[in-house]
Amino acid sequence: MGEVWKAQDQVLGRVVAVKILKEEYTGDPGFLNRFRAEARHTALLNHVGIANVFDYGEEEGSAYLVMELVPGQPLSTIIEREKVLSPDRTLSIIAQTARALAVAHAQGLVHRDVKPGNLLITPDRRVKVTDFGIARLADQVPLTATGQVMGTAQYLAPEQATGQTATGQSDIYSLGVIGYECLSGSRPFSGESQIAIALAQVNDTPPPLPESLPRPVRALLMSMLAKDPADRPANAEKLAEAADAIRAGNIRAAEAAVPGMLLFDGPDSATSAMTAPVPAPGTAPTRAVETGT
Repeated sequence: MGEVWKAQDQVLGRVVAVKILKEEYTGDPGFLNRFRAEARHTALLNHVGIANVFDYGEEEGSAYLVMELVPGQPLSTIIEREKVLSPDRTLSIIAQTARALAVAHAQGLVHRDVKPGNLLITPDRRVKVTDFGIARLADQVPLTATGQVMGTAQYLAPEQATGQTATGQSDIYSLGVIGYECLSGSRPFSGESQIAIALAQVNDTPPPLPESLPRPVRALLMSMLAKDPADRPANAEKLAEAADAIRAGNIRAAEAAVPGMLLFDGPDSATSAMTAPVPAPGTAPTRAVETGT
């Protein structure tokens, strides 16, 4: 939707990132509204794990967003290069991202498009969440027409795929898909089309993570991928607490943050929490807007 340029702020003397809405989208009210929404939503948030927005403007038929320049690269690039990440590194990414999302959720803001391409990793392995372009405040109407699905099918929560309202638990599910991909080298669901992938998110059971991974790590990831949002970690802050506790070897604290977590990697792990399709109030998903990674 936008091109990002490195620029120099001549007034304040700082280096910034300037995101410019691509020319082919400037005449489309929908894309322009998404671009404006990204500026408004990100400006609401103040957290070390979220890229800051400094300014927004529209000039001569073009829209631009002036943002914090984040050194580093998208997590998608790191996964493509390294294939598989260690459990400790994956849990660190989950914890950092979850804490940033918790700040957004506390403002009533759901990201709705959490994916590796929207997580920037700095050279010192800090996470910066970006692209709140399709985020939505809980009390606002959707940015799309009825029946249209916003998000990326590979990381779409089941309730989003069936047209239900996205919540903080939807972002947790998407982060679970990212963690699964980091640990296994592949996404839990695939298909020949975006619709097929979205339907798999709703109906299919994710393949088990490798047995070589520690059980608490597998359990936490699978709890994030529960079909029913109520079966996932209660909120992003609790998820971060659990991830940090597992990194520290404190499984009791992890279970306190996410009660019943270990049940997702035991004899009962194939129960309804993992496999029951999310009831759809309407028809099957009609379209996943984003197709990239």
